[in-house]
Amino acid sequence: MLSQPTVAIVILNFNGRNYLEKFLPFVLQSTYINKRIIVADNASTDDSITFLKDHYPTVEVLINSQNDGFAGGYNWALKHIKSEYYVLLNSDVEVTTNWIEPIISLMERDKSIAACQPKLLSYNNRNLLEYAGACGGWIDKFGYPLSRGRIFDVLEEDNHQYDSTQNIFWASGAAMFVRSDVFHELKGFDAFFFAHQEEIDLCWRMQLSGYQIMACPESIVYHVGAGTLPRGGRKVFLNFRNNLLMLSKNLTLKEQIKKLPFRFLLDIVSACKGLLHGDLYFFTAIVKAHIAVLYIWIKGYKTHDLKRVRMKTIKGVYNGSVAFDHFVKHKRYFSEIVDKKG
Repeated sequence: MLSQPTVAIVILNFNGRNYLEKFLPFVLQSTYINKRIIVADNASTDDSITFLKDHYPTVEVLINSQNDGFAGGYNWALKHIKSEYYVLLNSDVEVTTNWIEPIISLMERDKSIAACQPKLLSYNNRNLLEYAGACGGWIDKFGYPLSRGRIFDVLEEDNHQYDSTQNIFWASGAAMFVRSDVFHELKGFDAFFFAHQEEIDLCWRMQLSGYQIMACPESIVYHVGAGTLPRGGRKVFLNFRNNLLMLSKNLTLKEQIKKLPFRFLLDIVSACKGLLHGDLYFFTAIVKAHIAVLYIWIKGYKTHDLKRVRMKTIKGVYNGSVAFDHFVKHKRYFSEIVDKKG
């Protein structure tokens, strides 16, 4: 690359001192030259800031006065950072030395690519694709996310079956490359989401604006992640609430009328299944999410002015039900369900 564009690697931190100590050295070893490394602190109460100042004085630090979550935290941080590209990187990611070059090269060749992700492998089991994005995110016609290499809690072994660079529906927020002008053009993440599924919503809006989302498995990182944490509580609440809000924002009116009632039904089935297995927190979180969504809709939820198109016309949409295929037809792998290896 004769003239490297500027890349700002932005790590959003909240009480993640241990992760910074463990994984920041790998980021510093990245071979891409024209980069900045910035830690945006989301009002941490641990010694993250002191640690950074004492051990990594070359790393830039931004300090937020409050915890605005993933969505609001990045919106706040990126307003203060000028760069041609942003890399939104979780603090619990181990990067490889040349992880930046393949993606920037791809995005430079095609200016219509607004966001891109590397291959995410599991840090704790390195032969498995990782929960938070694997080889690129898809979505089914009812709004349930899936990934090339991860269906619900089933993680595939990485046998290079998804190593081709291709269009996806959403890029994982764990390691997300974003064209900065597009991020600001679309006003960034929906801060109301706070955390969970905000990157899917942003990628959807990017595609409604005529941009592409890509996966570039030539770039590899290892993510600790939280996919194995117990279900229930606030995480489940945010996932279900935000997913329904995302559908109401981005579906055409006709699709909303057809799909949202059925989505409510599918969610209730999932909640009851959790209750039958003794997971009261999971059941309660979904019920609370539905009540919250109904309240928000009645109150009036501000969306956007982008022209909406039918889901099946967008790249990375599976025009079927991943829940039915997985739980009823017992299909476990992305290639079995979508029937599109790559």
